[in-house]
Amino acid sequence: MRGNLITVTSSAAHLGEMAKIERRDGRSTFASVLRFEDDQVTLQVFGGTRGISTGDKVVFLQRQMEVTYSDSLLGRRFNGAGMPIDQGPEIIGEKLAIGQSSFNPVKRVVPSQLVRTNIPMIDVFNCLVKSQKIPIFSVAGEPYNQLLMRIANQTDADVVIIGGMGLTFADYQAFIDNAESSGSAGRTVMFIHRATDPAVECMLAPDMALASAEKFAVEGKDVLVLLTDMTAFADAIKEISITMDQVPSNRGYPGSIYSDLAARYEKAVDIQGSGSITLISVTTMPGDDVTHPVPDNTGYITEGQFYLHDGSIDPFGSLSRLKQLVIGKVTREDHGDIANGMIRLYADSKKATERQAMGFKLSRWDEKLLAYSKLFTSQMMALNVNLTLEAALDMGWKILAECFQRHEVGIKQKLIDKYWPG
Repeated sequence: MRGNLITVTSSAAHLGEMAKIERRDGRSTFASVLRFEDDQVTLQVFGGTRGISTGDKVVFLQRQMEVTYSDSLLGRRFNGAGMPIDQGPEIIGEKLAIGQSSFNPVKRVVPSQLVRTNIPMIDVFNCLVKSQKIPIFSVAGEPYNQLLMRIANQTDADVVIIGGMGLTFADYQAFIDNAESSGSAGRTVMFIHRATDPAVECMLAPDMALASAEKFAVEGKDVLVLLTDMTAFADAIKEISITMDQVPSNRGYPGSIYSDLAARYEKAVDIQGSGSITLISVTTMPGDDVTHPVPDNTGYITEGQFYLHDGSIDPFGSLSRLKQLVIGKVTREDHGDIANGMIRLYADSKKATERQAMGFKLSRWDEKLLAYSKLFTSQMMALNVNLTLEAALDMGWKILAECFQRHEVGIKQKLIDKYWPG
């Protein structure tokens, strides 16, 4: 026994197979086969190895780790091993093996539908598209979980599945309170690994969430999966690989970290003739370092990122690589021009702010830019702003008209004639 790992002698084990540890005190614990070498089988124990002795018996169950699926999942909360933690009854239903291959690419649909969040910095500037996989890059202390809650409350998805990893009790309780107060608890499922739970359950939580999401999607549901925090997930993988004496790669993470992340993110899908899975995750960057192995590898897998910085979504660090599939196609004709124009002027306002801070004399144009920056920050960037896409576009025109003349905004004349206030 080493940490949460045990090694036994067996010739009939399979990778990923479940095992039951029958203790001499009559209690039992479950474990999963992590690797085998000749007849030496290493298993990771759920719930830790405390109370287990070398005289206990290990029974291999000839099946992989499973999650139970049924409509009664909705409104329930489970730990990383799929056990209820809400004092509710055990789920009775179909058993689904977790960690299966991603959906057949031939049956996938090219993304083309907007997912509305009523958050202007997403809906206007970096649209979320159905079946997109996108992370929120942030640092500890930023309100990223609150951002996930807002998206969960305002999405039109049929099912919301939350996979929590390394959550404090306060974070966990906040998700519960939010679901109950917003009235979304009845369509929400939670698989929660708390910071005090074993690391192995942190590795299982996203797989439980995604296996359930796939089944809901196959049955025609549009599913929104929210995962927080994928850095905690990667740290759990690192902890177990170190315990197994694996040779570490970049900053102690195993060389498989890219594949480990990709296997989860690639579950995002829009299924032909059926439902969809849209995946939003949180990736915290230690020291705000985007070159850290977790955000660095994530950037190669996902379709953009939302960069949460100083309590708001930074327009310069954020990107949605699928937004061009919906902007101006399923949204209003002025969407692309208003988004590009406002970001360009906001970038210019940053230069004006620097000139002001350095004591240079400001021009009349600089003063217009500074006034625009204040309005843009308070009425568009603030996370508490709650506007539909159309209302946010109208607000954008209103802000431009309040700060600039028509000829100063660099937008097509035909759009100005149609949408300029007054």
